[in-house]
Amino acid sequence: MKALCWQGVNDLSVEQVPDPAILNAQDAIVKVTASTTCGSDLHLLGGYIPAMRAGDVIGHEFIGEIVDVGPEVSRHRRGDRVVVCSIIGCGRCWACRHDEWSLCENSNPKPGVTDLMWGGTTAGIFGYSHAMGGFRGSHAEYIRVPFVDYNAFTIPEGVADLDALFASDAAPTGWMGAELGGVRPGDVVAVWGCGGVGQMAARAAMLLGAERVIAIDRYPERLAMTARHVGCEVIDYTSTDVTAELRERTGGRGPDVCVEAVGMEADSTGIQRVYDGVKQQLRLEQDRPIAVREAIHACRKGGSVFVLGVFAGFVDKFPLGALMNKGLTLRGAQQHGQRYIPKLLERIAKGDLKTSYLATHTMTLDEGPKGYDMFKHKKDGCVRAVFRPWA
Repeated sequence: MKALCWQGVNDLSVEQVPDPAILNAQDAIVKVTASTTCGSDLHLLGGYIPAMRAGDVIGHEFIGEIVDVGPEVSRHRRGDRVVVCSIIGCGRCWACRHDEWSLCENSNPKPGVTDLMWGGTTAGIFGYSHAMGGFRGSHAEYIRVPFVDYNAFTIPEGVADLDALFASDAAPTGWMGAELGGVRPGDVVAVWGCGGVGQMAARAAMLLGAERVIAIDRYPERLAMTARHVGCEVIDYTSTDVTAELRERTGGRGPDVCVEAVGMEADSTGIQRVYDGVKQQLRLEQDRPIAVREAIHACRKGGSVFVLGVFAGFVDKFPLGALMNKGLTLRGAQQHGQRYIPKLLERIAKGDLKTSYLATHTMTLDEGPKGYDMFKHKKDGCVRAVFRPWA
């Protein structure tokens, strides 16, 4: 079968790889009908995520049709149209039973790297390095889905493919940031980043009752898309002092909840852009925490900051003094998608949550390298490229 493979830093190619097979009794084989790029994939391309190997199939946000199931699968059958969570949960361990699915204790068969880097085992993730299990990704014609009864969700009749697609990762990740960030009715919420996850976090905050939501980015097309489809306020960080602007809009206090939806390759203006960029390129720090720093400084005293963007290791100049002395709550996580996907599909079916507009470019799997080039460099207003392997 065809698949989009990582060959090295900034090097992708479409290759023929062996078809997946049922390996365990709870597996299913899914024929991928749509798979989308994600900002965290760019960290793979940049060489910032460890344990990638040439030939690894990337991609983790997808929908498809079940074409085969293992003998112990009970909730799905051949022919089901499903959206699959990017995070793999076993459904039985302590973490999964407590709805903390990205902390699954059993789904990552190669826990040594995460144990060493983070002091604990985390869940397996499709197409996201051997540190996260070495699972093949979704930019392929077929994919093996472990523990399919817990990780795949039947798409309701009437929900279009492109709407369901973003319930795999972007929508539940954004919703988690707003919910676990503690958004309450009447709050003012600021979101750093107007990519797919940032827009979904902003929309989730509105649906959870926030009085005002303010999203921050620099790309005009993403700011315009957020204002039009999400309906929140926006700030271009290249044209103003973001912290001062947020205080001006909140009577001097700052937002109640700040959601960071950028991650380890955050950008900025001024000297900190140069400082963090040089240190990361020289591997003197692993991640650029520019947006995290800004969120902590901008947040009101006693507020909360939630980190949605992917970080891999250590950062420099973390404002621990501000966090402690302002009495902030800081949280972060990979998405607990299984907790949110069913109710998000219901909201999508009712029209409360619109997601298909995020798919700005649809193309074939053969165009995968071109799609990632457009996505990485924001060419032609690309917010998400969607690959249809069977087009």
